[in-house]
Amino acid sequence: MKKTKSSNIRAKGFPVNISHPDKVFWPDEGYTKLDLAEYYAAIFPKLSPYVKDRILSLERCPDGLSGSCFYQKESPNMPPGTATKRIRHTGQSARYTNYVVGGSLATQLALVNLGCIAVHVTGTRASKERQPDWVCFDVDPQSGNFSEAARAALYVKEALETLKLVSFPKTSGSRGMHVFVPIRLGPDVDEVLSFAKSLVARVAAAYPKELTVEHSIAERGKRVYLDPFRNGFGQTVVAPYSLRPRPRAPFSATLEWSEVKPGLDPADFNIANFQKRLKRADPWQEFFAERRSLKDAIRLLNTR
Repeated sequence: MKKTKSSNIRAKGFPVNISHPDKVFWPDEGYTKLDLAEYYAAIFPKLSPYVKDRILSLERCPDGLSGSCFYQKESPNMPPGTATKRIRHTGQSARYTNYVVGGSLATQLALVNLGCIAVHVTGTRASKERQPDWVCFDVDPQSGNFSEAARAALYVKEALETLKLVSFPKTSGSRGMHVFVPIRLGPDVDEVLSFAKSLVARVAAAYPKELTVEHSIAERGKRVYLDPFRNGFGQTVVAPYSLRPRPRAPFSATLEWSEVKPGLDPADFNIANFQKRLKRADPWQEFFAERRSLKDAIRLLNTR
């Protein structure tokens, strides 16, 4: 990416200071903290629909890939005007957490300044915290072989089609894939999670040598794990276009289903070439326009 000496990036009319802009976050490739900020400034029009009014869980990597990362849910010291959401957690402690809410470039760049490489979002809006507008299936190959994730994702797609649901694939930015299903508001988050668990259980039962829903890592073997738990209350998933703290600085790339093939290398979608990807038609352009009734799909699933 083109380097600049400026340590300020303007977001909606005011400067967001990027401290230590020349700090190297990807030592092998030489990408800096400012490269990270410039990526999100450029990609934000595409990222925005998936972070707007969504609760964020922060993965902070203050030293990039040279150091360790840690997760944080409580909102850190953010610029004035940053949106937050106070949520009460059930259980013995019944504590509250003040989450950062996405939606503005200023917020995104402020998080970059805190060392947030990835963007983790909930499947619900902050304004409707118990009503998801998508279902997410996390397809995780235990072998690390992406070709197995691609094949498993296609199995999930086929199962969803029998329920008259439209699905959209993306790379996770790591070794696996995510399959997203846009849905109409209505079902509670617990209903959505129950549906996701039932669906992956059926798909795994159809291909028991290849797929598993075993929660125990030891019991999974080398099978692909179909994870429905990204749909639980307060759970998050990496947003489309999110960068990942991985070698080559890959991002979570939205795909056409025709691109989901065994030979695809998810690391080929990265900070060095994302502008080329943006010149193509957006595979997820109609994502929110394709929302379907999950209640209808649940009825169909229960009759089979």
